[in-house]
Amino acid sequence: MFARFPGLVSASLARRISILAAIMVLATPQLCLAQAAPLDMSASTPTRTQAEPSPAPLPPAGSVSGMGDVNIYPKRIVIDGRQRLGSLGMFNHTASPGEYEIGLSDMMMTSEGQLIELSTVTDEAARARVRTAGSLLRWSPHHVSLAGNEAQTVHIMVRISPDLPPGEYRSHFSVISVPDLSGGLTIDEAAGATSVSGIGVRIVPRFGISVPIIVRVGDTTLTSGLKDLTIASVPDGGKIVSLTITRAGTRSSFGDIAVVPAGSKNPIAQVMGIGVYTEVTERKVQIPIIPKSDPKFYARGARLTVIYTDDDVAPGRVLAKQEFTVP
Repeated sequence: MFARFPGLVSASLARRISILAAIMVLATPQLCLAQAAPLDMSASTPTRTQAEPSPAPLPPAGSVSGMGDVNIYPKRIVIDGRQRLGSLGMFNHTASPGEYEIGLSDMMMTSEGQLIELSTVTDEAARARVRTAGSLLRWSPHHVSLAGNEAQTVHIMVRISPDLPPGEYRSHFSVISVPDLSGGLTIDEAAGATSVSGIGVRIVPRFGISVPIIVRVGDTTLTSGLKDLTIASVPDGGKIVSLTITRAGTRSSFGDIAVVPAGSKNPIAQVMGIGVYTEVTERKVQIPIIPKSDPKFYARGARLTVIYTDDDVAPGRVLAKQEFTVP
């Protein structure tokens, strides 16, 4: 059929070709523009970056920590007759929540500076020298729940009766972690188990940390001294300054010790926060010599000055000072 009308086919094809060409002419510039100039997404849409995690807060300055997940502060609490209130701060320095119990314990210091549970002391005369503060104290809360990186304050109140003899009384606040026992068998569940394989033993440690709380009633006195100063060697090859702090009066001492050689302003040995409690009259102390110190400063014949500086009632005041020559 189309062979019989060639002119008609040519005319029809020509019209189709011209129409198609017109469409391509109109469409091609737009396609080329889109390819030549892609949209700048940064100009109209803000660049999305991954959110950086906030750094974990640091424990409060002056806080102390043990093997557990909590810091407590201050490192010692002192309440005198002019005030009857105190506080104990707690800080969970981990990202996980924790449960803690706050209680009191009584401890006794030995002449070597060790603290032992008063309940384990069998010497009645030694026990009598420890004047405990437990009966004077009230605190709240007794149980604390802390989320990760969260802090809590424990409020303390002191009740002093008018007939309480003057002097210093001391106990120790203990913060003990409460372990999470979920996921194991309780005693009742273990007792009712139908098979021996369902019974097991799980040991869960309870970490704790303690700080002293000292209550001073009326006027108190203190006299400190230093004796038995010497330089000694230790098994690892280092050197130490060995000495004894003496104490007399009705209150404990607490301060810093520095050992300064003649002709220098820099100490060759130093230790912070050394206390001598009222149940002992002296405490033995060993202070490592700073490894980078010049050996001539502690060689035989060298002159040293030991200074015990108060960090309690009158911070900065010299409690005791003693010079000696290295034998």
